[in-house]
Amino acid sequence: MDYRDEVREFLTSRRAKLTPEQAGLPYGANRRVPGLRRAEVAVLANISVEYYARLERGGIAGASDAVLDALARALRLDEAERSYLFDLAKAAGRAPQTRPRRRGSNRWSPRRSLAQMLDAIDAPAVVRNGRTDLLAANRLGRALFADVYDGAEGTPNLARFCFLDLERSQRFFADWDHAAEVSVAILRTEAGRDPRDKGLQDLIGELSTRSEEFRTRWAARNVRIHGSGGKIVRHPVVGELDLVYEGLELTAEPGLSLLVYTAEPASPSDERLRLLASWTGTDAPVNPAGAEN
Repeated sequence: MDYRDEVREFLTSRRAKLTPEQAGLPYGANRRVPGLRRAEVAVLANISVEYYARLERGGIAGASDAVLDALARALRLDEAERSYLFDLAKAAGRAPQTRPRRRGSNRWSPRRSLAQMLDAIDAPAVVRNGRTDLLAANRLGRALFADVYDGAEGTPNLARFCFLDLERSQRFFADWDHAAEVSVAILRTEAGRDPRDKGLQDLIGELSTRSEEFRTRWAARNVRIHGSGGKIVRHPVVGELDLVYEGLELTAEPGLSLLVYTAEPASPSDERLRLLASWTGTDAPVNPAGAEN
C-alpha cells in the first residue's frame, strides 16, 4: 500500500462523507463537490488551505499530533478512523523496518502457557492476528469455526473464508454483508498500522484479484477497531448461535488478539453452546458430511 495514495484517498473519502450541515456550516449554492470543500476543512481544523491541500495530497509525514487531532475533529472521525489517521502519519514518517513486527505465520505456535489458558476457557476462544488468520483455538473455538477450518488450505483465514468460500460463508454468517464489511475494515486498519507487512499485502492482493465484493468494500476505506461486539452464526451441527465476543490484546505477542465468544446465560444459544461442547467431547467429527444447516 502506497501511504501517500492511501492518505489522499482516506482524507478525500472522509471529507466527502461529511455534509456542511453536519459540520455546522452553511450549505451555500453552486457546490460542485460532495461533502465539504478543502477550504472548509482547513477552517474547521484551524490550518491554512495550502497546508491542508498538502496533507490531502499525502504529505502527512511530520504532521504534529495537534494538527492530526484538529483534522480528526474537523472531519468528525470516530475512534477507529482517528487511530488509522495517526497510524498513516507514523508509517509515513518512519524508515522501512529491517525486522517487521511479528504478526503470526504458518510457523507460529502458542506458548505452552497460552495453550493451557486456551484449554482452560469454557467458551469458544481463538487467537487471531491483524490479517484475520486463526492461529490457535481451543476445542470449542475450532468447533465454532468448523467451516472455516474445514475449507482452509494452510492457516485458516476469516477474510479469505468470507470472500472466497461464498457458499459456506454465506451459510455460516447470518448477516454476511456485515461480516464482509467487518473483515475488510479490520484488514484496512491493519494496513494502516503496518503498510509494509508483505503477508498482509499478499492477502489483500489475492482478495482484490479474486473477489469483486472485496474490491468494492476495500475502495470504501472504512476502518474498525475489533475489540468487542456481536455475531450471529449458523453452525452446521447445533444451529443458530447469537453470540457476543470480547477481544484482548496479548501483551507478550504484539499484534495478536485473544477472542472469546459467549452467549446470554440460559438462552437458546447458551443451550446450543453447551450442546456443541458436549459434541466436541465425543470422537465424532465437528462438521460431519451431510449435517443439516
